[in-house]
Amino acid sequence: MLIEPDTLAALQGPNHHADGGVIGSHPHRRRWLQQAAGLSALGLFSPWSRAASTPSQAVILCYHRFADTAADSMTVRKSTFADHIKAIGEAGAHVIPLADLVAFRQGKLKQLPPRAVVITVDDGHRSVIEVMDPMIRQTQTKWPITLFIYPSAISNASYAMRWEHLQQLQASGQYNIQSHTYWHPNLVKERKQQSPAEFERFARNQLKRSKAVLEQRMGKPVSYLAWPFGMFDEGLMEMAASEGYQAALALENKACTANDPIQALPRHLMVDEVSGKRLKQLLDTAFPTGA
Repeated sequence: MLIEPDTLAALQGPNHHADGGVIGSHPHRRRWLQQAAGLSALGLFSPWSRAASTPSQAVILCYHRFADTAADSMTVRKSTFADHIKAIGEAGAHVIPLADLVAFRQGKLKQLPPRAVVITVDDGHRSVIEVMDPMIRQTQTKWPITLFIYPSAISNASYAMRWEHLQQLQASGQYNIQSHTYWHPNLVKERKQQSPAEFERFARNQLKRSKAVLEQRMGKPVSYLAWPFGMFDEGLMEMAASEGYQAALALENKACTANDPIQALPRHLMVDEVSGKRLKQLLDTAFPTGA
């Protein structure tokens, strides 16, 4: 984890505890995402850090939402995303399904293509189908993309997609729908605020309920999890595995290497301050000399 739990708790503020509540609409969550984006721009959450000493297996990118203008730091402008699409191509990257990276880590796939990149988008914002997907289709880019969804928001929150939108995206063959827990709580903070027995019930319900709803609605297995706020601990990693999640993804701006636990694969947070030039630098740093 790049930010200590206590620091993140101070940034985030209290969680919304209403059962089934749409935590993504809560202002404290938006505030944390905005401050995380600010840290990224300052280099404290640096998306173009030095190459790891262990060879990179893949670079995983994490987006949230898209628009003509960036009303906040977590919104990537259309012009910036167009530059990202171009940069990924110019870097000679191969965009692969998340499933291929997981299979490689499990020893079920012999090798990955050079300069492997995985693209993920968290939360299920309407801009995925209204902005990002049309841009992808316009460029005739057939990239596989994983959407991490917390079901409480879908067809409920005004900013979120509807179930028919997710079904439409999945039917295209490009999108894979996976879990972001049921309503996006900070599980590390919740552990501190609840008794061990209460937290065990709470956390398992978040993992089970999200998986069950997504599988019922989408008709396909849900095997991957994105930790809300990128926050996790050893106990949560073990819990996710016991609930049937083959892999889980965090937020840490580094390439994925063999040293990273499969239940905490790092992702680069993509914010509007990350220009196309900087994204290409990130990829060139992660994969030096054509690696």
